[in-house]
Amino acid sequence: MTEKAFNDMLIANSDFLQPVAVSLTHDTEEAKDLIQETLYRAMANREKYQTGTNIKAWLYTIMRNIFINNYRRKKKFTKVTSDVPQDYFLYQTDKVAHNDGIINAGIREIKAAINRLPDIFRLSFELHYLGYKYQEIADTLQEPLGTIKSRIHFARKMLASKLTR
Repeated sequence: MTEKAFNDMLIANSDFLQPVAVSLTHDTEEAKDLIQETLYRAMANREKYQTGTNIKAWLYTIMRNIFINNYRRKKKFTKVTSDVPQDYFLYQTDKVAHNDGIINAGIREIKAAINRLPDIFRLSFELHYLGYKYQEIADTLQEPLGTIKSRIHFARKMLASKLTR
């Protein structure tokens, strides 16, 4: 089957998708997105369609699978909502002043403790803290991977003993 013939057949049989999509999503905008995704996947997987089979059933199966996958994905990442009106926090009378001095003092103390580490531990720890992977640190410092891991571990232990809070 040629691509044009397949596309014509898709267009001719796509009218039934609208009510099915609305019944699945209960929202016309989401239904439009679902139909568009269904037709896109049908065109992308044109070679999987077997000529002579029921194209409506094939499209329905694609749509249902997309809907189920999207539903599962949304269920996994549910939004946390609150019954508190949005204005509540704007008109709250007890305002709190934040003092960042304590936080800044703590950060200075941590930085000073890191700087007091022996150079052999400090360099490995700082690179790891900056986001480098263990293997990248090992390659940069030309040391074995196990050595880098143990240095970072010992640096953490030293920092934990120096910073008691």
